[in-house]
Amino acid sequence: MPRDWDAAAYDRLPTPMTRWGEAVVGWLDLAGDEWVLDAGCGTGKVTAALRDRLPRGRVIALDGSPSMIEQARVRLGTDRVEFLVADLQRPLPIEGPVDAILSTATFHWIADHETLFASLAAVLRAGGQLAAQCGGAGNIVSIEAALRDMGADPGHKHFATPEATTALLEAAGFVAVECWLHEEPTPLAEEDLEPYLEAICLGDHVEHMADVERLAFVHDVARRLPASAIDYVRLNIRAQRRS
Repeated sequence: MPRDWDAAAYDRLPTPMTRWGEAVVGWLDLAGDEWVLDAGCGTGKVTAALRDRLPRGRVIALDGSPSMIEQARVRLGTDRVEFLVADLQRPLPIEGPVDAILSTATFHWIADHETLFASLAAVLRAGGQLAAQCGGAGNIVSIEAALRDMGADPGHKHFATPEATTALLEAAGFVAVECWLHEEPTPLAEEDLEPYLEAICLGDHVEHMADVERLAFVHDVARRLPASAIDYVRLNIRAQRRS
């Protein structure tokens, strides 16, 4: 299973992913009565915007982190939402095909995109929509450079190119595929930088560290960055399941 996040810490941070995710929700062509999978719902902030577009439909809020799911459950309640802890790299325990899939800030945490897209295609109806955004090629290069400078492994995040993503989606049975990159440089207040790095960008590095070691590691990364900012690059994905 994917790692379990500190959902409460994540929810307190000024995360730009919510704003970006709400824009991705707008890419879906919805009548309001669909069944939609939010693949990587986090604490449910973007899921709430998705549910607002489905007054007669329902949402499956899926995440690999039990803590994220519990935070989403507190935020959303159970009105037109089902909650599911599951690994997107495995067959998904969803009965019946969904009409659409939304995903924001999730796919780059998954190493095997070939298996990921096959898992999504298996639960999406013919003609169903996929709208997603995640970290893409060139994402957080300054953080990765700082880690290498410290002699640390940059980690196992998968920041894919549009070309590679298009090829894998088409092989998994998607058509009308559109993939593109755009930059989202994100300045942070100096007091927010280290908590942000710890909870989000470096979470997979520090999750097993003792408190003193963790704080020192995050501080060392932060001081090596050229600015109090995250150099995000987003990979945008729109596609349909082959009819």
